[in-house]
Amino acid sequence: MTTDVLYISHGGGPMPLLGDPDHSELVTALTELSARLRRPSVILVISAHWEESLPTITAGARPPLIYDYYGFPPESYAITYPCPGDPALAERIRQALEQSGIPARLDPQRGFDHGLFVPLKIMYPEADIPCVQLSLVDSLDAAAHIAIGQALRGLEQENLLVIGSGFSFHNMRAFFAPATPEIDAANRAFEDWLEDTCASTALDENERTRRLVQWEQAPHARFCHPREEHLLPLQVCYGLAGRPCESHLAATILRKRAGMFYWRAGTPGRGQ
Repeated sequence: MTTDVLYISHGGGPMPLLGDPDHSELVTALTELSARLRRPSVILVISAHWEESLPTITAGARPPLIYDYYGFPPESYAITYPCPGDPALAERIRQALEQSGIPARLDPQRGFDHGLFVPLKIMYPEADIPCVQLSLVDSLDAAAHIAIGQALRGLEQENLLVIGSGFSFHNMRAFFAPATPEIDAANRAFEDWLEDTCASTALDENERTRRLVQWEQAPHARFCHPREEHLLPLQVCYGLAGRPCESHLAATILRKRAGMFYWRAGTPGRGQ
């Protein structure tokens, strides 16, 4: 399996596609990332916007879009991204999870939520690369999501791009509150910890895994993530990669610093 792994901060709803100035750095970062990556043959997205009791995989040949956001202009609900699905890959993902002792299921009816179609419309606007989406598990257990990533190492698929689509800072009240030195300091402290955790070559994989499992011990963790669903796609990405990332990008999104992490295709590390 040759797999590039990428965790992105996907911004607020459809705003990156609406010309919002607070998302201009995000659009630039995603555009630059897609130019840097090998063009994938297929894309697997783990989205913060889908939770199930078991890991669940979209298995339709032509999944519709789910406009899972509210209160935006009418054009937000006319966005199109007609990429095909890949039912055969969905089945191989299910098998890889099951072979690692993780029960999983297919959903042939579910569509793609905005955690997939918003960033991919920026990165691959032609919508001609088959896509599959994998849910989070609603326990929101960090170790379980690292294990899901580790199980995906058994997936037989060449030239795959795996994208964890979340947001490294996700406090909705703070996004729209007046900026204060305290909020900015908390945001920076958590982002610095996250960059060190994912990128530092001074950490061994046991320690890196421990940090990502016990992420609530990070500086201002629960301020930055009152609920962790936008962080957990990162744990899946790390579980698959099992080593420090090769590249880290930071962007200011909605006046908050947010991170993205890239693992180039290679041999997984030996994370526990």
